Amino acid sequence: MEEVARSKGIDRMLRDEEDRLAREAKILLLGPGSSGKSTILKQMKILHLSGFTPAELEEYRQQIFVNVREAMRACWALLELEGFELAQPALLDFREGIVYAEDLRERQPFPPHLLVPIKTLWADRGLQQVLKKEGSDLLIPEYTHYFCSHLDRLFQPTYIPTEQDVLRCRQKTTGISETTFADRGMQYRIFDVGGQRSERKKWIHCFENVTALLFLASLAGYDQFLVEDRDSNQMQEALMLFDSICNSQWFVKTSTILFLNKLDVFQERIRHSPIQAHFPDYEGKVGSVVEGQEYFKRRFVSLNRSRRKEIYTHYTTAIDTSLVKVVMTSVYDIILNRNLQNFIL
Repeated sequence: MEEVARSKGIDRMLRDEEDRLAREAKILLLGPGSSGKSTILKQMKILHLSGFTPAELEEYRQQIFVNVREAMRACWALLELEGFELAQPALLDFREGIVYAEDLRERQPFPPHLLVPIKTLWADRGLQQVLKKEGSDLLIPEYTHYFCSHLDRLFQPTYIPTEQDVLRCRQKTTGISETTFADRGMQYRIFDVGGQRSERKKWIHCFENVTALLFLASLAGYDQFLVEDRDSNQMQEALMLFDSICNSQWFVKTSTILFLNKLDVFQERIRHSPIQAHFPDYEGKVGSVVEGQEYFKRRFVSLNRSRRKEIYTHYTTAIDTSLVKVVMTSVYDIILNRNLQNFIL
């Protein structure tokens, strides 16, 4: 009787474990640097984990000041590169104070004495003339226009970052991070493994049993260079990385979801930067967002060498919470259905 009871107990434990696994999904978040992976993780916290803690908001507040400082450095560098002069030369007296400003300490407000010089520099006729030149947006951070449009709010002594501020904030991620949350009875664990080249070889063999791959590529990267290699095109790098991941021996049977991200930036950039200049085989209409995004979708999907694997593709704007919510619901449905099929089989 004791052996029968022990056997039933073991069977029950195995069933419980099987049930737990059926309700758990591990998602590996992949993509080159600057593709929007960290922004997607921030959206998961907003949608599923009640947003950000006061401690996290304080960290982002300090990083947003770093972003503003980096934006100003980029603006000075752009002026020098293009050989333009400021309409207000007196701003040169503030240059070092702005670009070499110290990082904020905990709870330290943005330095009030820098507000007027930064606002004046941003509004300067000479700088704005440079920023109107074709391709100048490639030489300043994507967040520049956003944060420079909210300087008065950022420099308030009681400033606390909004969700949109946090989504726009840029901070390089390294190492492996995990975000866990529940949705409709499923437990999701999303792993971000770092986007820079030096990080990739460290993780690929560790995630053989993940439920799904979520790969992000920036549509806006078709005419941009890598942060870590100024001679490499971001889109080409994304295509090469997707090829190696999608067809890897470790992920032969793994569901693969492709987010072609930064659709908002792509829609703006394609108006003055032709795809053909960087991808000569593009035969679509010049300036067409629809034909352009479909072209890049075909480029990625065509890399899949397995007839049994389907690539689920979505066009996304990671800073748009409502859009991300809709897209992620579709992703959860895909994963839920795949999990059910696996355990039925």
